[in-house]
Amino acid sequence: MVNPAYRLLDAEEFFEIDFGAERKAELDQGVIRMMAGGTRAHARVQANLLAWLRTALRGSGCRPYGSDMAIKTSRLSVRYPDVSVVCGDAAAAEDDDRVCFEHASAVFEILSPSTAEYDATVKLREYQQIDAVQTIVLLDPESEQVRVVQRLGPQSWRDDTLPGSADVGLSSLGLTIPHAEVFSRA
Repeated sequence: MVNPAYRLLDAEEFFEIDFGAERKAELDQGVIRMMAGGTRAHARVQANLLAWLRTALRGSGCRPYGSDMAIKTSRLSVRYPDVSVVCGDAAAAEDDDRVCFEHASAVFEILSPSTAEYDATVKLREYQQIDAVQTIVLLDPESEQVRVVQRLGPQSWRDDTLPGSADVGLSSLGLTIPHAEVFSRA
């Protein structure tokens, strides 16, 4: 619960704060939440996704970004998904100083035991409120389970937990990522 003595920050105020190179935070309904570092398995899955998506999306007008790029999910919330895919004008812009997107097409969250429930509920709902987001992928590096949530209409979503080692179909991007590529240890 938020202490009413504290004033809630908005996204613009949040982006003015310099947390330093060693710290990372998200803005969660106006409250700064410090983020912990990930595990080796988390980093491996993120690197696998970025490498595969970069090659697969080349020339498509879409570009993958890692967790240094924020997504403003509301006036009071800023998230740093593990991987996001931005398409169209936002992907083509040459604004290298940009720190935030408001129009990601796909969002990937790599789950950890301490944040899995929060990512699969609160963050998932926030991402679903962004009109441009067509696909949200939740990946568990320990069980290698994948959940794909895809937009069917303005307020309609299909939510699939994929069986076993099924490949990850991303119809909004016209891609299927091989399960073995996502969780590769090579």
